[in-house]
Amino acid sequence: QVQLVESGGGLVQTGGSLRLSCVASRSLFSFNKMGWYRQAPGKQRELVARITSSGVTNYADSVKGRFTISRDNTKKMVYLQMNTLKPEDTAVYYCNAQEYNLRDYWGQGTQVTVSS
Repeated sequence: QVQLVESGGGLVQTGGSLRLSCVASRSLFSFNKMGWYRQAPGKQRELVARITSSGVTNYADSVKGRFTISRDNTKKMVYLQMNTLKPEDTAVYYCNAQEYNLRDYWGQGTQVTVSS
């Protein structure tokens, strides 16, 4: 069983920054992709950013140029640096790990609230 534990959420004003962290219970090399998703009240969970085992990244159009995903394989951690935050970024953010057989694992989520 894989455990993913997120941290770093909180309350921030519009234009502010936060860095989310996710630590995995086993080596990141066992996963094809690591990612961050978010879910706002009344909305479906959506992909925010993803990074492959080879370091290729992709982002939702709504966060391009503002968010950056990165990984530290030695620490088994994935980060999401969020800059120029907007109220519409308010959501619960989830860390995701996908194995090469497409099995998904999820963290418990961390709340990000951006006040206007």
